[in-house]
Amino acid sequence: MDKENTLYIDLKDGRVVIEMRPDLAPRHVAQIKKLAREGKYDGVVFHRVIDGFMAQTGDPTGTGTGGMGETLAAEFSKEPHTRGAVSMARTSDPNSARSQFFIVFKDSNFLDGQYTVWGRVTSGMEFVDRIKKGAGQSGSVSAPDRMVKVQVAADAG
Repeated sequence: MDKENTLYIDLKDGRVVIEMRPDLAPRHVAQIKKLAREGKYDGVVFHRVIDGFMAQTGDPTGTGTGGMGETLAAEFSKEPHTRGAVSMARTSDPNSARSQFFIVFKDSNFLDGQYTVWGRVTSGMEFVDRIKKGAGQSGSVSAPDRMVKVQVAADAG
């Protein structure tokens, strides 16, 4: 395990381990690491969770309209959006990602080539599966689950 490119996300039910892929998305991985090291993701909610699709987080306002860090140009690749893929959320502008990201619950290949994949869950997907699901097509979550702590493995004690 490359600890510099491993991200730990502690949820209420357990730890999710993500292998970050700077070979696919170097600017996105750098921003995720910077925000994690600054503690910016700690306590942030999963504001949009669609059962059978994905869980989205990374907005400090918890509304889906906010973000942190610089706006990033897309780093699309051929990496597929299969179960456990971690990818950046964005607006309709492909070059608008900042801090929001999502983890897919099941293969979602219709996203391939349109969103920047920057990592993959290597363990703890069962904890991702337990994140409180939202309502309706929007997946908006009332009283959403939070990321307790997010840290780069190289910095973990």
